[in-house]
Amino acid sequence: MKIREKVRSIEEHRRNRENRYAVILAGGEGTRLRPITQAIAGDDRPKQFCKILGDKTLLDLTRERTNSDVPAANTFFSLTKKHERFYDPLLANLDEGQMVIQPEGRGTAPAILYSLFRIAKVNPTATVAFFPSDHYFSDDASFMNHVSAAFDMARSNTTSIVLLGIEAEKPETSYGWIEPANSLFGDLAKAVTRVKRFWEKPTFGVAKHLHASGCLWNSFVMVGRVDTFLEMFKKHLPELFRMFSAASKLMGTNQETAVIRSIYDWIEEINFSSEVLENSSGELLVMRVRNVGWSDWGEPARVIDTLNSLGVQPQWLQALAA
Repeated sequence: MKIREKVRSIEEHRRNRENRYAVILAGGEGTRLRPITQAIAGDDRPKQFCKILGDKTLLDLTRERTNSDVPAANTFFSLTKKHERFYDPLLANLDEGQMVIQPEGRGTAPAILYSLFRIAKVNPTATVAFFPSDHYFSDDASFMNHVSAAFDMARSNTTSIVLLGIEAEKPETSYGWIEPANSLFGDLAKAVTRVKRFWEKPTFGVAKHLHASGCLWNSFVMVGRVDTFLEMFKKHLPELFRMFSAASKLMGTNQETAVIRSIYDWIEEINFSSEVLENSSGELLVMRVRNVGWSDWGEPARVIDTLNSLGVQPQWLQALAA
C-alpha cells in the first residue's frame, strides 16, 4: 500500500510540474543601466543580454533559475523584435513557439497579455509564473522553493494570483511595496495573506513606516492560472483584452505577425502594475519571501552595491570608477 501511495505521489508531482509554465520578461530597454551595459558590451544591448556577473547573461541566469522548477519546454520568453541580434544567439536552441516576440515595446501589460494567450493556446489550464530577467538572488534554490510553493497555492486557489513579496531589509524608496492584510501568522516565512494595497516608490518617511510595519518589496514575480490572469485583463483592460482575444485565433499561423503588428501600432504603453494589479487587490495573495538575497538590478547603484557586497570587482567596474 505504501509503495502504491508513493507511486501515486510521484505521478501527481510529475503531472503538476508538467502543468507549470513560466514567462521570462526580457523585452525591456534597460536604459537606466546603460552606462554599465555599454562599459561591458561596448554597444546598446539591454541589460538582460549582458554578462554583468560572471560569464553568463542575466537572461541565461534567469532561465537556469526558472528551469529548476518549470520544464524547459514550458518556459516562454517575452521579447522585442529590435533586440533580435542580442537574443538570437542566447535562444538558438529554443522552439520558435516559445518566443513571444513583440514588434515594439508597449509596456508590461501587452507583453504579459500576449504571452498569456500564447500559453492558453497550448494549455488553457496551465498555471504560469512571470519572472523579470534583471533580478539577482544570492540563493536561487531558496527563492525557487518559494516559487514552487506559490505554484501549489495558485493551483488550490484558482481565482487568485500569488505575488512574491520580498521581506524588506531597509526603507527603500525606489522599489514598489506590497502592504499585506493583517493576519495572525502573516510575519512567518512563506506566509500567504491577502493584499491590502500597493505603494509605488514612496517617500523616505512613508518607506520607513512600511518597513517598520512589515510590508514587503514587490518582486513582480507572480503565479496564477492562465484563465485567472486573463479574467483580470478582461475586467480591467477590456479593450486590450478584446484585441488580443480576437488575434489569438491566428496565433500559431503565418498571419500572427501581421495581426500583432496591427495591435501594437494601435496601442500606447500600458503598465500592468498600475492598470491591473493595483485595481485587483481583492483577487491577489502575497507570499512572504525571506533570506534569498534579492536585488532588482534596475539601477546602477543596486548592481554596484551587490558586487561590492560580494567582493567582486570586474574590469568594467574598475573602468567606470576611474
